[in-house]
Amino acid sequence: MGLKPDHWIRKMARERGMIEPFEEGRARPGVISYGVSSYGYDIRVASEFKIFTNVFSAVVDPKNFNPQSMIDFSGDVCVIPPNSFALARTIEYFRIPRGVLTVCLGKSTYARCGIIVNVTPFEPEWEGFVTLEISNTTPLPARIYANEGIAQVLFFEGDEECEISYADKKGKYQKQQSIMLPRI
Repeated sequence: MGLKPDHWIRKMARERGMIEPFEEGRARPGVISYGVSSYGYDIRVASEFKIFTNVFSAVVDPKNFNPQSMIDFSGDVCVIPPNSFALARTIEYFRIPRGVLTVCLGKSTYARCGIIVNVTPFEPEWEGFVTLEISNTTPLPARIYANEGIAQVLFFEGDEECEISYADKKGKYQKQQSIMLPRI
């Protein structure tokens, strides 16, 4: 399995729509970077968020998730309360090729502030907007900047194609268009 470089990412985005919209990586003053990098693609966070709250004293249960444990927020800057987290989605829509699996890691600018981004792998033939989990591990409120970089996606191509892709098994998060809450 090999890590794919910038020219492969560009080609797959342009020829196969793997990343839409696709941005070249370049420095933008005062902006957390996004776009293609040497061996990855820095994704952006959209301006819609679901922030966890304990206002209704709901229990967080992945098998029976209560949407009342979240409040919706839309804006250019989302403030995540101390020791809490928010769900968001990417600006980019992904179409992962059958022979490819991704791993996504948070950007160092946020990590150095105690903000952790968790994203599960994009499986072969998965497509959609990515749901992001953004944790504020600090005892202080934390700002997240919409339309700027939040995490980096690394693309790994297998030596052989898988027998069953995410599309083949009709995965429950296939072609998601918005922030998706847990499903079983």
